[in-house]
Amino acid sequence: MKKYIWVFLIAMVPLIEIRGAIPYAVIWGLPLIPSIIVAVIGNMVPVPIIFLFARKVLEWGKDKPVIDKFFTWCLEKGEKGGRKLEAKAGKGLYWALFLFVGIPLPGTGAWTGMLAASILNMDFKKSTLAALGGVLLAGAIMLTASLLGVGVYQLTQ
Repeated sequence: MKKYIWVFLIAMVPLIEIRGAIPYAVIWGLPLIPSIIVAVIGNMVPVPIIFLFARKVLEWGKDKPVIDKFFTWCLEKGEKGGRKLEAKAGKGLYWALFLFVGIPLPGTGAWTGMLAASILNMDFKKSTLAALGGVLLAGAIMLTASLLGVGVYQLTQ
């Protein structure tokens, strides 16, 4: 049970998420189906919180001493990147979010994807479903790579 808790917690960590939790589950020899379920749930727990509060927190902090520059930068960078993605993706914006979350590369994932969705004021339900699909895709990719013996480090280089 302790190892499943670790898989759950690893999946919740920004930037690591399911792409780190699945390889650990494989290394620890945990049964695959329960490990995937635990990792997906762990990765998805922060999603609604990020979507609902990230933009509000960034807007709150953009005029506070010490954090103002960083928070303003996050908002501007997110809006600029989001608008560019929106222009390129058009009606396929939710598919783009799905792929962004699903391709296990550094800087992508549910945390970043939902932050972008929040900044772009995308639909909560559609964004959450796109993120869930992306998490499942990333999980499948990482499971396959882990079972084939490809290290996490090798996948990100």
